[in-house]
Amino acid sequence: MPMMCGGTCEVKEADEKIQKICDEVKGKAEATSGRNFSSFTAKSYTTQCVAGTNYFIKVHVGEEEYVHLRVFEPLPCHNQPLELSDMQHPKTHSDAVGYF
Repeated sequence: MPMMCGGTCEVKEADEKIQKICDEVKGKAEATSGRNFSSFTAKSYTTQCVAGTNYFIKVHVGEEEYVHLRVFEPLPCHNQPLELSDMQHPKTHSDAVGYF
């Protein structure tokens, strides 16, 4: 099914690229939540194309706990870093990742 303009794509299993994005924003996520995570493993994600890309990522942070991240990746021509735009926590394995 084609992606609707401004909508998110289907949820996919996280890969190396998504884990690298998570690794880059881990410190900001810990500062936002006020805690240090024993694990920070990307599990699944969806994307939204805007003036760049929003990544909505489900991340396992230890035990039975997950967080959802919204990370903005600007277009390459802007030469700007990734931005942790929002974070939802606590989440569980069964919580679907999507637009927020």
